[in-house]
Amino acid sequence: MGGKLPRWRSIISQLADQLNALGERLVSALAEAHDAAALESVRVRFLGRSGEVTALRRGIGSLPPAERPEAGKVVNEAVTVWERLLAATDAALQRRALDAQLDVAIDVTFPAPPARAGSLHPLRRAMEDACAYFERRGFAVVLGDEMETEYYNFDALNIPPDHPAREGLDSFYLASGLLLRTHTSPMQIRTMQAHPPPIAIVVPGKSYRRDSMDARHSPMFNQIEGLMVAPGINMGHLKGMLTGMCREVFGPNQAVRFRPSFFPFTEPSAEVDTTCPGCGGSGSLAGGGCKTCGGAGWIEIGGSGMVHPEVLRESGYDPELVSGWAFGVGIERIAMVRHDMDDIRVLFENDPRVLEQLA
Repeated sequence: MGGKLPRWRSIISQLADQLNALGERLVSALAEAHDAAALESVRVRFLGRSGEVTALRRGIGSLPPAERPEAGKVVNEAVTVWERLLAATDAALQRRALDAQLDVAIDVTFPAPPARAGSLHPLRRAMEDACAYFERRGFAVVLGDEMETEYYNFDALNIPPDHPAREGLDSFYLASGLLLRTHTSPMQIRTMQAHPPPIAIVVPGKSYRRDSMDARHSPMFNQIEGLMVAPGINMGHLKGMLTGMCREVFGPNQAVRFRPSFFPFTEPSAEVDTTCPGCGGSGSLAGGGCKTCGGAGWIEIGGSGMVHPEVLRESGYDPELVSGWAFGVGIERIAMVRHDMDDIRVLFENDPRVLEQLA
């Protein structure tokens, strides 16, 4: 043997010399890198996919199989050291850039740009205004789950199994017996079952129905539900409360009218209209008809009526001793009328330009 190193030791030694020389060039290049772009150029040159280290690694494949693991280990150890040098240089460049920024003189007396203040969304504002009206009159604001059972969404509200609203085309069913609530009315039942009369609540929240999205409809919409149950309650009380609410959200000159209708959970039932705030109920404006009400002078805001005796019984109340009224109003409809909108989608698109105008 003559004391000579094995052949693979000689190859590893040659590889180590190449790596040492490469490392010296890398350190020299890092010393010349004065910004992030230059540092990235150094990294690509030495450690990039087509860099010098990649060329060395490709040469390992030409070595005898027994020599490749040791050669790969030597290269990987060198690369680990170089990556740490790159990270340290990057951190030093960032500190240097920050120090340069801090050294710049700042005129603290120079006027700052005006702060942009946000505002409540039109839907939130309409909902809070309506709730505030009832809170001042002793009503409690009650919130409920958006996922409901068929019992609370339909059965307890006197909506029989063969009612069209229970078909899959109208409701979002999640699992057996569960669905996204189609109205906020389930909280009427839950509240009456949990508390004895008298009660007075309003229930704001989202509801869901299988409606196609267009200028007047959305599969998700906001409602505010009202319920009052006590001895001697009648339709006159309902009309007085809704007239006051309309004057609260639209203006002091509003009137309310009731048109006979049908709802399974109220009897008698009525659609609720209020004078159009756009034309003041005249149906016309200077230059033509009112587009808000289509010339009718009235706008529909929701449904209402006296709580059906079967609903009272299902909740554990005696309809011979107490009576009550209920209503449901769409918040989007209120917001659209207040802000003279003709497309419900404007309320959901959240265009900052529109919101700034409405603020």
